[in-house]
Formats: sequence, structure tokens, C-alpha cells
Amino acid sequence: MFSLFSTFKKGLQKTATAISRGISGVFTGIKRWDAESFKKLENALIEADFGPAAANSIVADIKDRYQRGLISGTEDILAVAKEDLAAMLEKDLRPLNTAADGLTVILMVGVNGSGKTTTAGKLANIFAQNGKKVVLGACDTFRAAAAEQLNLWADRIGVQIVSSKSGADPSAVAYDAVQAARARRADYLIIDTAGRQHNQKGLMDELAKMRRIIAKLCPEAPHETLLTIDASIGTNAIAQAREFAACSGASAIALTKLDGTGKGGAAVQIQTEFKLPILFVGLGEQPEDLQPFDPKHYAEAVFALPQE
Repeated sequence: MFSLFSTFKKGLQKTATAISRGISGVFTGIKRWDAESFKKLENALIEADFGPAAANSIVADIKDRYQRGLISGTEDILAVAKEDLAAMLEKDLRPLNTAADGLTVILMVGVNGSGKTTTAGKLANIFAQNGKKVVLGACDTFRAAAAEQLNLWADRIGVQIVSSKSGADPSAVAYDAVQAARARRADYLIIDTAGRQHNQKGLMDELAKMRRIIAKLCPEAPHETLLTIDASIGTNAIAQAREFAACSGASAIALTKLDGTGKGGAAVQIQTEFKLPILFVGLGEQPEDLQPFDPKHYAEAVFALPQE
């Protein structure tokens, strides 16, 4: 069975490989770092979508320590890179918001194809594996395949689901889901919503309506509005998050498909720019590949060099 770090390392292998390729001359065989070496490191981080600000900050700290004789070889330099990266990502880290007592409602939001429905199913699996009673709410009534997909997840992990026919009012389904979850004394209700762009006013208004209905039934709900972002789209994820976060009431992020990209540094830009905590990361296709975000494991995995 893989350890948590092994899961991160495996899921971030493409990003780690991309970074090490970008600075292969730096990581291998070099005896002394010079201006060109530091520039290679900075460029490799930028190309992995860390963003100029984070890349410059990490490299500036390394360069300062190196020039003052506090660190020497590549091993020391990598240790500082890992330390700085983890520190950046830990600033806004917090646990998942939950109800003080009773039902916790989590609203899944994001654009089409970001992995909302899959993440909802995997998140339900995490809670179920920890002995919690979970209900799924299939409120994406625009895409018939979404309800079918969520039903498959419910069957697979043994949780209950509330759904309706295609084209039904999503807010009505959300209402039914909250009522059902409370009646069943569930610990968690995870509501999947339709994918939408920030500029689709009708769909954004519908999302606001859904939030109001949920809040009437559970005054503090939704306790978490989880914005799913596809890490594989790289820098585009930043623009997507910027627009969507401003109008969706997003309170935290689930970063999906990190295993499918060499641009896993997008996590750094997203966290540092929006100050929204990344709570979960998708590191593979299996249910257990959705993991709570761990900045230290992430940093270790990103800067893991291929074994010679």
C-alpha cells in the first residue's frame, strides 16, 4: 500500500520530470552554482506554472543563502526550494469547514470538464472510509451523464444519492437533497452542480438561488463551496479561478488532474494569488487518489529528482 507521500510523488511525477529536465545541467554534475544556474532554476519553475513571483522569491532566497555560504551543493539548494515552497503553500492552509453539529453541506462548483462530479464521488469516498454517513446530491440536471456518473459513484462506494430527471430545477433537487440528508441523519451532503462559465449570468444566478435555498434549510450552509480547477490547463487555470472565485462564493479549491500535467506548479500561483486554501488534490483516477492537500508532501514530490 502506498504511503501518502508515495501518492503525491507518483501523481506529481510529470511536474517533477518537467522541472528536472528544465534544469538537468543544474541538478546533475555541477560543482558550483552561478548566475546561469540560478536563471535555469527560475525559468524551470516558471515553465512549470509556478508563476514569476513565486519562482523569483524561491530563487532569490536560494541565491542569498548560497552567496552567504549558508548552503553549498545541489542537495542543500533543493532542500531550501522545498522549504520555501511548502512555507508559501502553508500560509492559507486550513481544515475543511464543517458544521459544529449535524449536517455539513459542501457545494461543488466549477467550469465544464474541471472534474467536479468525479471529485464529488471521491470526496464522498474519503468521508465514507472514515465511517461518516454521506449523501450525494445530483444537482447537475443539464447533463444527463452527470447524474448517471454520480449514481455510479454512489453504488461503488455505498452511499445514498438524491437525483431527479434531466431538466429538473436544480434548486428543487438541492432542497430535496438537504431534506433527505437531514432525515437520514447524514454527516455530509455533497452537492454536485452543473458546469458553468462565470459570464453565463443565468447559470450564475441559478447557483446563487441554490445557495439561498440551502441556507434557508441550514442557516450556515453551504459550509464549504469547493471550486474544482483542472491543473492540466496550466496558466489558464489562474484566469479561470480569478473570474469564477469572484462570483461563485468559492471558499476553497480542489485542484484536479495534477497527475496528467507537467504544469503542477499552478497550485502555487492559485494559492498565492487568491488566498483560497487548496483543500484537496486529484493525483490519479482511483478513488484513493483524491487526497487532502499537504504542502510538504507536494514540495517534496515536485522537487524529487529521478533516480540515477
